[in-house]
Amino acid sequence: MAAVRLARAGASVTLFDPSHPREKPCGGGLTGRALALIDDIIDVRSLPAVVVTSATVEGPDRTAHVALNDRGKTPDSSLLVVSRTLFDRAMADAAVAAGAHLRAERAIDIVRRGAHFLVRTNCGEHQVDQVLGADGANSMIRKKLAHPFRRAELSVAAGYFVHGSTTSTIALKTMHQHPGYLWSFPRPDHLAMGICAAAVHRASSTQLQAQSAAWLRVHGLDRGARLTPYSWPIPSIGHAARRTPPLAGAGWMLLGDAAGLVDPLTREGIYYALLSGQWAADALVASSGEGAASLYADRILSVLQPELARAARLSGVFFTPAFSSLLVRGLEESRGIRDVFADLVAGTQPYRGLRRRLLATRQWSLAARAIRLLLRPGFTGTMSGVALPHEMATRS
Repeated sequence: MAAVRLARAGASVTLFDPSHPREKPCGGGLTGRALALIDDIIDVRSLPAVVVTSATVEGPDRTAHVALNDRGKTPDSSLLVVSRTLFDRAMADAAVAAGAHLRAERAIDIVRRGAHFLVRTNCGEHQVDQVLGADGANSMIRKKLAHPFRRAELSVAAGYFVHGSTTSTIALKTMHQHPGYLWSFPRPDHLAMGICAAAVHRASSTQLQAQSAAWLRVHGLDRGARLTPYSWPIPSIGHAARRTPPLAGAGWMLLGDAAGLVDPLTREGIYYALLSGQWAADALVASSGEGAASLYADRILSVLQPELARAARLSGVFFTPAFSSLLVRGLEESRGIRDVFADLVAGTQPYRGLRRRLLATRQWSLAARAIRLLLRPGFTGTMSGVALPHEMATRS
């Protein structure tokens, strides 16, 4: 995304990436807000994709079925699920078409040389003026110019690509042994299915894959299917203090997962990766040097980090059995709550304003029960400054 925008603005851009195209451990969901960001870059409608029409939400004792596209929505405002191989290839091709130079080289080191940087790859050395680190959760750029993620900022995701099975329905289930959630996203020719859990709970990828396999067996999705396992860390600055995340400095910026721009509740990352690429390009076009770094970092910290922090606070209670049971009941009983849930899935409902919208559903009994859950001893979500009990209660 950054390469497309910068190349279109006339900058000389080199992409160092030996891996594209390749599949990724990712649901592959493109929300409406993500689609809007790339509307002038690629025609997603030309890619094989699944338009998600419904969701099943499994609680401890019941399952709710929610229609996601029954209010006159267009496919562009729904959740689309694509293969990351095809989507990433389309984005890389768009960058090259805009004028960026794609080098199939792996960056292995970066060293500052005065006002410039020396990027060392497995094939040679390259001097550059600006470095944009979009190299994922295990970012080499982050490790060299800032510091690695702390355990408290990481989740572990593990599961399977289920080849030979697909649908138009996503499946979600809260998990309590290692607080987190299970998802199954349908791609055109397979399912991307897995479980993510906070790293502080010390769930191993082996344990999460075993739980994933058990869910597949219960639902009969493993019969005749070819299972390809995967595991990967997922970072989020939603768990970080307000001004501490290292995002940029003189001549460098971190983007997407490398910056920790992932929703700590849903683990959505594609939208934030695209948006950070856009904002990095905006900052470099508007300024240079430390000015660009400050513009970029301030924008992330003032707009995105508060939203990710709200999600982190919600996650403190969302994955408990009592709350997830209440969520499923709300989805079963209230059309208003189902509508809010559908917009959350599509990415059109932010956490800010969620309390007000859910209060408008007038589900007072459900709200009262949720508040009682929040007031129980042991709840660790902060309640200062944002009237959190109401926001979390009404989300149910």
